[in-house]
Amino acid sequence: MPRAFVRFAVRRTLLAALTVLLVSSAAMALVRLAPGDALSDFEMSLEAAAAERERLGLDAPFLTQYAAWLGRAIRLDFGQSLKYRRPVQDLIGERVGNTVLLGASALLLATLIGLPAGILTGSRRGPLASLARGVSFALLSIPPLVTSFVLLLFAAATGLFPVGGMGALPGGGSIEVARYLALPCLAIALPMAAVIERLQSEAVRDALADPSVRAARARGCSRARLVWRHARRLSLKPVIALYGVLVGTVLSGSFVVEIVMAWPGLGALTYEALVARDLYLVAGCAAAGALCLSAGVLASDLALAVADPRVTEPS
Repeated sequence: MPRAFVRFAVRRTLLAALTVLLVSSAAMALVRLAPGDALSDFEMSLEAAAAERERLGLDAPFLTQYAAWLGRAIRLDFGQSLKYRRPVQDLIGERVGNTVLLGASALLLATLIGLPAGILTGSRRGPLASLARGVSFALLSIPPLVTSFVLLLFAAATGLFPVGGMGALPGGGSIEVARYLALPCLAIALPMAAVIERLQSEAVRDALADPSVRAARARGCSRARLVWRHARRLSLKPVIALYGVLVGTVLSGSFVVEIVMAWPGLGALTYEALVARDLYLVAGCAAAGALCLSAGVLASDLALAVADPRVTEPS
C-alpha cells in the first residue's frame, strides 16, 4: 500500500475523530447553556430538586461536568439518561441500527435512481431525457419534510403502506419491515437521487467531450459502449466525492423524516432528548450522529483516493 495513501488515511481518520469530539462537545455545551434542565418539568419541591441536581451532578460548573463526561466518553461510557434512567449507550444502541438501515437503504435507492437517470440526461436528448430533467429539478426544490407529508397523504389515500404505528419496528418478517421502511426511505432518497442525477449528468457531458472518448468514437466505437463504459468510468470521480456530502444529507433528512413518520431511529431519540433537556443523551446522540457522518465521509475520501491517487498528495 503506498505511503501517501496511508498518510492520507491517517489524516482523514484523525479529522473524523476530531469531528466527533467537537460535535458532541458543542451539543453538550448548548444544552447546558440553555435555560432550565432535565428536572425543570418535574413537580417537586425546591429542596428535593436541589438534592436531585446534586446527586446527578447537574449543579457542578460546566467545565467540571464536561471533563467528567469526556473522561467517561473516551471509555465509551456516555453516562445515564436523565429522562429514561438508563445508560445512554444502551439507548443509542437500540436506535442507531434503525437509522443506519434507513440511511443505507435511502442512499442505495438514490444511487439506483440517480446514476442511470444522470447518464440518460447527460448523453441523450429527447422527451424521456427532458422528463427526467424536469422531475429531477422538481425534487431538488422539495425538502424532505414536504416529501414526507406528501408520501403520508399518498399512503393514507391508497392504503398501500402503513401510516401510523411506526413507533417501533414490527416483529414480523423482512417484508413487513420493508413496508414500514418504504415511505421514510423514499422521502430521503428522492431528493438525493435528484442531486446525483444533476452531478452525474454534468460529469457524463464532460466525459463525452474528453479526448480519449472522442478518439474511441473515431475508431468506430458504438455510442452505447462510449457512454456506458468509457464516459461512465471517467465521470465516476466527481460522483464518488459527492457521497461524502450525501451522508450528511442522509442524517439531516433522517432527523426530520424520523420525527414525522415515527421511525424509531437516532433522529427521533435526539428530538426526545432535546425536548427533555437530557444533557447526556443529547451529547451521546450527537456523538453517534457525528460518528456515522465521519465514517461516511471517510469512506468517500478513501474511495476517491483509490480512484484518483492525486488527492493523497498534499496541496
